[in-house]
Amino acid sequence: MRSHVIIAAVLWCGFVDSRKVRGIASSYKRFYRERKSFLCIDGSKIIPFEQVNDDYCDCEDGSDEPGTSACPRGRFYCTNLGFRPHYIPSSRVNDGICDCCDASDEYNSHARCQNTCWNLGQRERAYVEGQMRTLDEGLQLKQQLIEEGVLLWREKQAQLRELQQVAEDLQIKLEEHRRKKHEADRVKEQTLKALEAGDSGLFRRHNSTVSGTFKLLDSNKDGSITVDEVKAKVALVHDEERVLSEDEAVALLGGGDRMDVTKFQHTLWDVLTKGDSVKRYTSSSFSMSYFSSASVDDCLYCHLNAHFISLTNIQFHGGMRKRCLFLCYFRRIRDAPGVGGDPHLKAADRAAEWEATNLKKVEEAYETVNMEISDLRKKLAIDYGPDWEFLFLNSQCYKLKVYEYTYTLCPFNQVTQKSTAGTEVSLGRWGMWADAPKNQYSQMVYENGEPCWQGGSRSTTVTLTCGTETALRSVKEPSKCQYIMDFQTPVACQLVLKQRGIHSEL
Repeated sequence: MRSHVIIAAVLWCGFVDSRKVRGIASSYKRFYRERKSFLCIDGSKIIPFEQVNDDYCDCEDGSDEPGTSACPRGRFYCTNLGFRPHYIPSSRVNDGICDCCDASDEYNSHARCQNTCWNLGQRERAYVEGQMRTLDEGLQLKQQLIEEGVLLWREKQAQLRELQQVAEDLQIKLEEHRRKKHEADRVKEQTLKALEAGDSGLFRRHNSTVSGTFKLLDSNKDGSITVDEVKAKVALVHDEERVLSEDEAVALLGGGDRMDVTKFQHTLWDVLTKGDSVKRYTSSSFSMSYFSSASVDDCLYCHLNAHFISLTNIQFHGGMRKRCLFLCYFRRIRDAPGVGGDPHLKAADRAAEWEATNLKKVEEAYETVNMEISDLRKKLAIDYGPDWEFLFLNSQCYKLKVYEYTYTLCPFNQVTQKSTAGTEVSLGRWGMWADAPKNQYSQMVYENGEPCWQGGSRSTTVTLTCGTETALRSVKEPSKCQYIMDFQTPVACQLVLKQRGIHSEL
């Protein structure tokens, strides 16, 4: 009989003890060791230990009722052996709903709760193991990308130095070509001025003599220039294709039907090269009829061997005077070898054009190199991480189609949205790293996209997550014109996660 009493007492003590510690985490059990009194955990009151878990709230912090729903601020601890433990509000204890996977919260209710912690723990462990494998593989890939990033960074630096050297060389060439072009333009200008001044010595040196020109006009070599020969080889610049009329040719020959070399030298040649004896031709029927029909703004131009001669005080019909240029264009003389245009002037003109072309090429090359230097400097100024691990993302773009839109993320450049209709909208340009507290390189911010109809501009926040592939995983618009993206890449994997362990309290 006495032994039965002892056994019953032991069982009752065990029951009382289990009642007292229900809903308590192991780290708090030291506060609930059975003794004569209980000190509320916040230190506000001391109560008899019998009042712990008696379904009446005595402590303001609810610490005396961890296993009941008596205290509104109380918390019940789900042990959940085999899965993740957690707290629930004490108001949910014995409410007929299973909140703890080990069913410990419904110890005194009619709910039939099953212990599902083991199955949940298995799924959780499988997920964590998968995450750890992904992390291991991601860290290996990240190390490769770090090594590639260092090499790429060095290549970019070397490329910048090479471009800067090329720019310096082009600067020297540019100054040299500018000097050469200036000199070629000066020679051309001097040559043209010499020709305009009628430098006969220069003409003789380049086979543009009176006799040479006369011989070219004298087709039948009979020692005289006839009306037919003038008509065959002379044309007006303003109407080159038209053949001169009989009266026009006679007027150029001084009113006669032919002209020998002596008369040519002292009359027509002087008119062409010096502008002498103009008035003797203005009295001819051709001149008077031509000028009387010309408007005040009309001029007859004369050109011999690319040479302009100013003729002044030409007598117009009706007493009008006007400064005018008289241009005779020798159609076939211009194309004759060695005589068609002054060769010295042609050479000077070709040299000037050559130097102008060369200068333009060097200027274009210099401008292109400087643009490349500017672009490269901008790229190198971006923060690509402590080991340049994010450098490989530059100049890359990643797409994701979500319903009728295709989103494109070009890291360190821009984010765009393109509809099926073909309309493309900027969702922001590269701004900065978000500088998150735990990881500085976990979020990218793209700002100043196209204006939003509600005001402001579109922007995108890109969250980088660890993965074995580099890809855009999701796009959302939680608020108007504010976008968030999930971007997976191995370089987002952090060694600290492996050291700390992606763990649960299993």
